[in-house]
Amino acid sequence: MSTFDSYINASIRPIGVFDSGLGGLSVWLELVKLMPNESIIYFADSGNCPYGNRPKSEIIDLSIRNTEFLLSQGAKVIVIACNTATGVAINVLREKFDIPFIGMEPAVKPAAEQTKTGNIGVLATKGTLESETFLQTKNAYTKDVTVYMQIGRGLVEIVENQEFYAESTLDLLKKYVQPMLDNDVDKIVLGCTHYPFLRPVFEKFLPSNVDLINPSPAVARQTLRKLEEFQIQNLEENHQPDYKFHTSGNAQILNNFLKYIKIK
Repeated sequence: MSTFDSYINASIRPIGVFDSGLGGLSVWLELVKLMPNESIIYFADSGNCPYGNRPKSEIIDLSIRNTEFLLSQGAKVIVIACNTATGVAINVLREKFDIPFIGMEPAVKPAAEQTKTGNIGVLATKGTLESETFLQTKNAYTKDVTVYMQIGRGLVEIVENQEFYAESTLDLLKKYVQPMLDNDVDKIVLGCTHYPFLRPVFEKFLPSNVDLINPSPAVARQTLRKLEEFQIQNLEENHQPDYKFHTSGNAQILNNFLKYIKIK
């Protein structure tokens, strides 16, 4: 009997979510919105954040450790709320663990389908832009579209440190995005789960015809489909979900962030 099949009362177990840090909470918010009946356990590996510039072997090792922790907490499925970890480690995790995994899908396809100018931008970490998952998606869906890619160095740290309103944050985003705007992009893919928390900063300078593409809602929908496929969604009426948050970093920073985004 497999590990997954041996779960007792799998439907009432929590959804497990991990990210390199706090950015995956942008996915958490969408999961709660779509599935308010489900309990969720979130692990922020802020002690090892960011993942984007780490060697692939380290990212895989960290992802295995994160998965083992969530399994020890009874997770029934695991959402990898990290583009870099998805691109580098999801195939390894699926081979090693007998549990459904949902990863971040590079939102290049919808951006390519929706663009009116034929030009799209992708802002992501180095690890994501070099991952096989991203490159396969880009090659499959952008044959008739020009893609302008930019590594968002320093942006993960800005979100982790909650420096949203610093003038230097606005300057850095402008530095990364202005070349895309100069090339007439009308869709910008947020290729890191930390980046949606910078939306208020983007909106200070983005033209009205430029849309930010956040993949988190699509990941939440895919998670729901997996729960339905395995018949493990929580269908108990009036169920009070249990939300738990863990971090390998500073717990106070996590708690401050949860208060900032009005989770606690």
